[in-house]
Amino acid sequence: MTPIDQVPGDPTERMTIHSAPVIACRECDLLQREVALSPGGAARCRRCGALLYRNIRHSLDRTVAFLLAAAVIYLMANIFPIIDVSVQGDRSTSTLLGAVLALLKHDLPVVALLMFITTILAPALEIAAMLYLLLPVRLGYLPPGFAWILRAVQEIKHWNMVEVLLLGLLVSLVRMSSFATVTPDLALWSFGALAFLLAAATASFDPHEIWARAEKTRVVETTP
Repeated sequence: MTPIDQVPGDPTERMTIHSAPVIACRECDLLQREVALSPGGAARCRRCGALLYRNIRHSLDRTVAFLLAAAVIYLMANIFPIIDVSVQGDRSTSTLLGAVLALLKHDLPVVALLMFITTILAPALEIAAMLYLLLPVRLGYLPPGFAWILRAVQEIKHWNMVEVLLLGLLVSLVRMSSFATVTPDLALWSFGALAFLLAAATASFDPHEIWARAEKTRVVETTP
């Protein structure tokens, strides 16, 4: 990275550097000008060494692929039963939404609401919002509300707790196996795959590249 107050002696180099965008370090607030990175490279702050941004190979394509797969798996996880329980010949199955409704019937509305938000609503909003943003950018145009939705996605991620649900289900399966026959159903495996796909999408997502593409698209759209 090049500090904003360091100007090379060559006028040509000075013009090139000063035309580059300025970025602030999130850790120490040092203003620095962006530099082009090779695929797989990373830019770090000159003062504190914190990561500023990366150049992830095929970031946009990989993220979109993971999200499309996550959308399909999400539907499977919410349509099919999670587990099959058999106690003394009585057999029952339940979907995730059925578990939420069961909590409501047992006068646990707060727990039911939290379960609905963190395991059904938040993952759906995250997947839908990311696809709404990234698919148009991949096709070369900006969707309405691009900046606002991209910032909102970062907040929605905090409410997505599919991993916590999966861990809780596994603990419940172990405890229930002592007095009942418990068979994992398709939705349980789907939640495991969904947690992996969302984590992979987060790891491959490069906000710096998305903002850069958005800025280029905006310049092209406003150029007469």
